Amino acid sequence: MKPRIIICGLGRTGYKVFNLLHQQGAAVTGISDRPLPGVNNAQVVVGDPTSAAVLLSAGVATAQTLVLVGDRDSQNLAILMQARLLNPNLRVVHRLYNAQLGDRLDSTLADHNSLSVSALAAPAFVFAALGSRAIGQVRLFDRLWPMREEAIDFGHPWLGRRLSELWDDRDRMLIDYLPVTPVDRVSHRYEAEDPHREGHREAARDFPRDLQGYPDEPRGDVRFADRPNLVAALSLARELQVGDRLIVATRPTRRPSQLKRRQRLQSFLDGLGRLGHQGRPAAIAFVVLLLAIVVSTILYDVAANTHLSLIEAFYFAVGTITGAGGKEDMLDRAPDALKIYTALLMLVGAGIVGICYALLNDYILGTRFQQVLEVVRLPKRGHFIVAGLGGLGLKTARELRAQGCEVVVIEQDPHNRFLATARSLQIPVVIGDATLPETLVAVGVERAEALLTTTQDELANLEIGLNARTIAPRLAIVLRNQDPQSAMMMQQVFEFETVLSPVELAAPAFAAAALGGRILGSGVTGDRLWVALGTLITPLHPLCGLDVETAAIHLDFVPLYLERPDHATIHGWELLRTVLGAHDVLYLSIPACYLDRLWRLASDRILNQHHDKQFRRIDR
Repeated sequence: MKPRIIICGLGRTGYKVFNLLHQQGAAVTGISDRPLPGVNNAQVVVGDPTSAAVLLSAGVATAQTLVLVGDRDSQNLAILMQARLLNPNLRVVHRLYNAQLGDRLDSTLADHNSLSVSALAAPAFVFAALGSRAIGQVRLFDRLWPMREEAIDFGHPWLGRRLSELWDDRDRMLIDYLPVTPVDRVSHRYEAEDPHREGHREAARDFPRDLQGYPDEPRGDVRFADRPNLVAALSLARELQVGDRLIVATRPTRRPSQLKRRQRLQSFLDGLGRLGHQGRPAAIAFVVLLLAIVVSTILYDVAANTHLSLIEAFYFAVGTITGAGGKEDMLDRAPDALKIYTALLMLVGAGIVGICYALLNDYILGTRFQQVLEVVRLPKRGHFIVAGLGGLGLKTARELRAQGCEVVVIEQDPHNRFLATARSLQIPVVIGDATLPETLVAVGVERAEALLTTTQDELANLEIGLNARTIAPRLAIVLRNQDPQSAMMMQQVFEFETVLSPVELAAPAFAAAALGGRILGSGVTGDRLWVALGTLITPLHPLCGLDVETAAIHLDFVPLYLERPDHATIHGWELLRTVLGAHDVLYLSIPACYLDRLWRLASDRILNQHHDKQFRRIDR
């Protein structure tokens, strides 16, 4: 039985998730606060999602998963509490802008998975700014790998190459494969005359019965055995043809840090220059103090005929100015003019010394000297400009900084709640209007490597991009646009490098999380949603004891790599020949509509073993 899924909040993100799950054949029901044109009323309940009556009418009492994708954290939290009271075993996929609250809920509540659209979309913005045509990301080997789609056309370098030539590369993972024409059925694949296929006919015959029981099960308009299969195409040495499509993940390469010694020294010198400009009053005070000491020493030694040596005159002058005293008896024989000068020197000197001590204390023990050591300067060239310090902007800037890039952020609101976080990361933030050409010039847009607009105002993003293109025609520009259709048209009309929609990037992850499992990545190829996940092989797992190639062909998944209990990893052709054992972790990509098949097979195997035990007891 398919898991029943309820989606609350059919806005842009929720409606996209709803359609994705519906296309995959999932039993999904939506809850909306207003009627939606063009949607089957039987699949959408209209009403207040925080109401118990509305949740019950949507079937929350018997549902397996609740997906909260509304725009307001407070409303999503209210729905969560009401739904958990009605169904304590309900699994929840929760959209939250407050990432810290999401982490707390994940650790406090069972079966709770919080996701952030900004966190899901930010890596794609970074990959696009770095020149990668990424459509998403997948976590492999504990790192995020950018994914891109390779459409094979007449000028593509992979045209005519065998898939097997692309398979055994540790820096590239084949995630999904859609040939221009369907491949043969599984049974026909084993009849191909290939010297490397000996024994596979017997493997197909010996494949566990519970894994062979669904070869003709319909899935929408396509049958399971007719699905394109990457592993089978590898075995048949299939060549890439015009019209084929591949989803490929590439190993991320960390850019060499741009904060080299020369740049750090330049940053320090810039800080000294800034300190010199700000410390001009202190310098004047110290010069006046020094002149007073020099003049007083000369007067006491020469002009006053006090019979003091030069050292004694210097000592008396410093003591008089600082108030420490010393040699006061020599004034008894001094002229009245010198006594008046000494009195005035005491008064003026006390003020000068007090000012000098205060300024010295501020620079050494205060914040100004620390600013010299830790000054955050504006980069001069080869940097990345992020316009908008919202959730997406902050995460994008942080990801760029983690890649070793220099970043500067433009934010219009001087009270933005992310300012302190950005400055703690030593990311310079310029307070100004990014739509103004003057602001863009101030942050060095003509010498920058890329500009990323991440504000929530789509018109502002467009204006920023057009102004930047006028100032720096060759600048790489990555724009944010909420509407996927509008994003595509904007990219074509204005010829921007990339226009990305966070909704389009995040929706597959929400849909994959709704279907369950430890999801490592997701994407959409055509109308098919696929997910990448890691599955632990247990003694009762349906794949335990099978070689990876045979299992992949029959269950239509793509193995990515295998992690052994000793943390050793297996990849490439060796992976296909490996027999799965208990405690192995297999990382794979699979169409989302087949996830329940894998879990159902596991349940069927356990049930069959239970029945076998019962029959053996009866026979005894």
